Amino acid sequence: MSVHNPEIARLLERYALLLEIDRANPFRVRAYRNAARVVENLPRDVGAMLEEGADLSELPGIGKDLAHKLEQICETGKFAELREIEKHVPAALADLAEVPGLGPKRVKMLFETLKIKSMAGLAAAARHGKLHELPGFGAKLEQTILKATEAHISGEEQRVRLFAAEQIAIPLVKYLESLKGIQKVTVAGSYRRRKETVGDLDILAICTKGKTAIEHFVRYNEVANVLAEGTTRATVKLKSGLQVDLRVVPAKSYGAALLYFTGSKAHNIQLRQMGMKRGLKINEYGVFRKEEWIAGQTEKDIYARLDLPYIEPELRENTGEIEAAKAGQLPRLLTLKDIKGDLHIHTNASDGNATLEEMAEAARARGYEYLAISDHTKHVGITHGLDGKRLARQMNAIDRLNARSRGFRLLKSAEVDILPDGRLAADDAILRELDIVTAAIHTQFTGDQTQRLIRAMDNRYVHIVAHPTGRLIGEREAYGVDMRKVMQAALERGCHLEVNGQPSRLDLNESHCKMAKEMGLKLALVTDAHSADTLDYMRHAVDQARRGWLASKDVLNTRAWADLAKLLKRH
Repeated sequence: MSVHNPEIARLLERYALLLEIDRANPFRVRAYRNAARVVENLPRDVGAMLEEGADLSELPGIGKDLAHKLEQICETGKFAELREIEKHVPAALADLAEVPGLGPKRVKMLFETLKIKSMAGLAAAARHGKLHELPGFGAKLEQTILKATEAHISGEEQRVRLFAAEQIAIPLVKYLESLKGIQKVTVAGSYRRRKETVGDLDILAICTKGKTAIEHFVRYNEVANVLAEGTTRATVKLKSGLQVDLRVVPAKSYGAALLYFTGSKAHNIQLRQMGMKRGLKINEYGVFRKEEWIAGQTEKDIYARLDLPYIEPELRENTGEIEAAKAGQLPRLLTLKDIKGDLHIHTNASDGNATLEEMAEAARARGYEYLAISDHTKHVGITHGLDGKRLARQMNAIDRLNARSRGFRLLKSAEVDILPDGRLAADDAILRELDIVTAAIHTQFTGDQTQRLIRAMDNRYVHIVAHPTGRLIGEREAYGVDMRKVMQAALERGCHLEVNGQPSRLDLNESHCKMAKEMGLKLALVTDAHSADTLDYMRHAVDQARRGWLASKDVLNTRAWADLAKLLKRH
């Protein structure tokens, strides 16, 4: 049975939540919660790893017992321990934890104080104003919860992270491509625009026999229900809950269909209006002058008919891209090939699972010129954080590796906690010895964090602020922060912010990336990798940067180290 990482992670997280409500040992709860995060962020499916004989107990935070449970889930699609605990703890509580703004602790509080154990009960409590006076809630969160619960009850679209959608889409595309006669398959929609969450999948295909392609599609082993089936189109619901539409289109109309179904709706409307002014009709079948088809095989042809250059999918949000195209001012968007190094990764010296040498080798294999080793410094909540002595030993190890290396450099760095008053949880005496100091908030998120971040940047040794809004997509909202003020403060002090490519973070978001570009603030694209494989998360940071209109010149780590070092020097 094929079970993908997002589904496995969801089972583990549900179990952790119910364990917590059941007052289980906190260490046991944390173990399952950490395991869920590890599985969710793995770059490869657990099932595929098992088929290749991988030992899952070697993954960070996954011991022999958990590895055995992961194997059982992959084999059966079921988690016996979860079913057992659901016999005496309401299973619906795990669904509540997925409501934006809620999490295990808040769900537990709602259950224990207001006896809320269903989505309908949560919606009713929010509607009657029973939530905002609870500790850690407030009126704004109450309204967010009300909106989310009502949408859930009404059956409105539930969105999943792009990373999770990828793990579902990629094997499905490979399955479709395996059919003889299939010439091309593309996932369109918000997936192609690289939005951070996806509501469903729109897939386009060219096939000599449309009906055969549709029959092949609905036989896919992940299909739970076939909602509609015709000769050139079908809609299915997958076992993961995601809805997928497949449309088989002729090669002649493929570009038009791709443009139409990639969207956004607002972008398409503006193109159609431009076409009407030229006496043209633009739809998913092509570009027409009266009844004559004149273009549609490629998207580039359609834009050319409107006297526009090709507009990259990531920009098609009606946020000024068409005006920029008319004026010849579209940016040459950043690509993964532009990145010369990663400025934020972890090793097994703190909470990663690979050695210094292994991470260095993985970075070199990706063609990087440098890699910043940014293990956590010692502070509350950070596993195995480095104190001054351990950090000094790591710097010595980096010196030894650099002495043997040609064409590649390890950078001495650290991720340092920002305390509630804005001070750093590390002494300046050690920070001054580092090539890069990355400062981050990891605790006490309530209240406006603007001044906390600015005070941290007052420290002359800080170069970069990590995951600046603190959000976890679908789990934790961004903390209160005036990003324009933070960016202005960064400019004044010679600091920078990062675009974190962790699939659960993608922080900064695209709007903040665009704001930074407009203000002239250069950003660092990083993976926050905790293993060699997750260095590949750089592509997610690049996706986010492209949606924010960033070009190579807008990004710190598109430069060789000598030039980057100059940019990092504080004012």
